[in-house]
Amino acid sequence: MNTITNALPNIPRLYTGICEWLACVVYLLVIYRRAPKWRSVLVAAIGLPAIIGIQYFDGAMSLDFWILGMLLAVAGMYLIIFLGAQTTPREGLYVTARAFVLAELVASLHWQIATFIGFNKHNRSNAPVWGLDLPTATLATIIYLIGFGLAWIIERHNFERDRPVNPSRTAVAGSIIITIVTFAMSNLSFVSTNTPFSGSVGQEIFYIRTLVDLCGYAILGAQQEQARAAQANLEIASIDAKLESEHQEYLQSKENIESLGRIAHDLKHQITALRAEVDPKHVAAGFEHLEASVKEYSAQEHTGNSVLDVILTSKLKTCAQQGITLTTVADGKLLGNMSSMDIATLFGNALDNAIEAASKVTEPERRLIKLALYEHGQFTVIRVENYYESALQTDDQGDLRTTKSDQRAHGYGVKSIKHIAGLYHGNVTIKTHNHWFTLTVLLPR
Repeated sequence: MNTITNALPNIPRLYTGICEWLACVVYLLVIYRRAPKWRSVLVAAIGLPAIIGIQYFDGAMSLDFWILGMLLAVAGMYLIIFLGAQTTPREGLYVTARAFVLAELVASLHWQIATFIGFNKHNRSNAPVWGLDLPTATLATIIYLIGFGLAWIIERHNFERDRPVNPSRTAVAGSIIITIVTFAMSNLSFVSTNTPFSGSVGQEIFYIRTLVDLCGYAILGAQQEQARAAQANLEIASIDAKLESEHQEYLQSKENIESLGRIAHDLKHQITALRAEVDPKHVAAGFEHLEASVKEYSAQEHTGNSVLDVILTSKLKTCAQQGITLTTVADGKLLGNMSSMDIATLFGNALDNAIEAASKVTEPERRLIKLALYEHGQFTVIRVENYYESALQTDDQGDLRTTKSDQRAHGYGVKSIKHIAGLYHGNVTIKTHNHWFTLTVLLPR
């Protein structure tokens, strides 16, 4: 093993611990947290002295236990993120890998600049306790504010605060491998200078370490961006498929209703013919039967919006077949700025979910659905209420899980509604109370 010329001191354990803690804090601020805020703050507060203590414990150990010491530091960071954000174990590993590389990058950058401008005085006999002097602390503060501040800006666009990461096993394994390779390559010169990838000059070693950590962090960022893009494409494809399905259903429903209108027209002539029958009993029975058929087939909603009329008329027939009472109070003119496909998707999904839930109610008199479309202030309000008995299930994002056996083909109803509302700068709220499920969509006028 060759020696390092112009050898430089190692990064003080205090600064390494602070960097690891700040990296954890950055991710606690940008990722989705299931834990309440007070718990995140408490875990972070306890984590700072714990992480620093681990670093000093590692420093007291022999070099033979160096790897074990690093694993202890990573375990400490994992616990801060896992407990502070209440992540899943897989999600915690994924985020910890990014936090560790970020901490290594900022710590290396700090000490590279510190040694370059001559701020390190840690080998002098009059060095203060903990190896901390004012100039170095000031430089650390500046670099940490810039480094972790930029990381916060970058990562807040890579992660969403309203939904967990939910990485795949492949993504977690990939991030761990990238972290291990990055750490090994960045610290290779401290193990041996006799490799094609090692440096032998002190300042050069810090440069290599910072550059490798930067590349590792960039690769992890690209991995996360690729995962987000893949997830977004999957959801868009699913929503597009649902949109196309709903549009085709609307076209088919429109055609069916037009056919029913023609049937109703023919039945009226048949009623006239029955009136000419001689047998009063036969006339009465036939007349009542045909009149009931006319009433069933010719009943259509007239809201002022032809698309909504088709949807409601179709759903009314479905409800009648399943013994569900659907009442509607709707001003279809309020939907003048919405496209036909958006109207079909929004109302179709909302009513389909309500019909599915109401059909499972055991007592027929409680199979109720209420739909209201009205204006309130500067908003168009769409409210669908239905009685339900079965337990509701939600996923990690709070969206309703489908109760159908084919989980992949279904379950996009609420997502589609939220997507459509978002297109018109609206929002969706869901409330449950006393076995009543209420879906409300607010659309700015």
